Amino acid sequence: MSAAALPSPSLWDRLLAYLEAGSRAVRALFEPQDGVDGVAFSIAFIALAAKLAKADGRVTRDEVRAFRRIFEIPPGEEENAARVYDLCRQETTGYETYARQMDRALDRSENGAMLRGHVLDGLFQIAMADDAFHPLEDDFLRVVADIFGIAPAAYDRLRARHVTGAHDPFAIVGVPPDADAGTLKAARRAFMRENHPDILVARGLPPEMIEIGHRHVADFNHAYDTIMRGLRPALPDQPQQEDTR
Repeated sequence: MSAAALPSPSLWDRLLAYLEAGSRAVRALFEPQDGVDGVAFSIAFIALAAKLAKADGRVTRDEVRAFRRIFEIPPGEEENAARVYDLCRQETTGYETYARQMDRALDRSENGAMLRGHVLDGLFQIAMADDAFHPLEDDFLRVVADIFGIAPAAYDRLRARHVTGAHDPFAIVGVPPDADAGTLKAARRAFMRENHPDILVARGLPPEMIEIGHRHVADFNHAYDTIMRGLRPALPDQPQQEDTR
C-alpha cells in the first residue's frame, strides 16, 4: 500500500500519539483551525474532565458517562478514547497546567471567549453527573474560571444553572429579580445572537462544544419561561410563545 493510500489517523489516534510520544514529537502534525490548536485544546479538555471527575476523591460511572456524552465517540474508537481518558486521569501534572494550556490554545477573539465559557459549562456537567457538588469541585472550577479570565459573576451564572441548591432563573438569564417583560426579551435576543446552535456551527466550534451549546440554550429557555410565567398574571395579553428570531 502506498503512503498516499494509508488511512488518516483518527482524532483519538492523534491524541494518544500526543500523550504517548510527547507533544514535541507530534505537534508538527497538527495545524490550528479557526484560531484553535485542536490537539492541545482536546488534550487539555479531556485532562481537565478526568481530573475534575476525581477531585472529590472518587470517579463515578455517571461522571464517565457525562464525559462520553460531551465527547461523542464514534464506533470503533471506544478503546482509544478510554485510553486517552485514563492516561489523562493518571498523569501527575496539576489541572492548573492543563487549564493554562487550554487558555493558550484559544485566541482572544469573541470565539475564543465563547469556547472558554463552553468548556467550563461542560466541566460543570461532569461535576454534577453524580447529582452532588463537592466543595473541592467548586474550588477546582473557580480556579479554572480564573485562569480563563471568566468573571465571578459569569461563574455564578453557570453555577446557578447546574447546581441544584444554587438554581436561580434570574441569574441564569442574567436579569435582576424585578426585570420586566421588555428587559427579559432583550436579554433573550442578546443571548440567542451569541449562543444559538446555528451561530455556534457557523463559527466552527468543535462538535463537543455544539452539544454543550444545545444544553446551554435549553437551560436558558427553561429559566426564561419560568420567569415569564411569573409575570403573566400582570400581563394578561402576554403571548404563550416568544419569537426568538
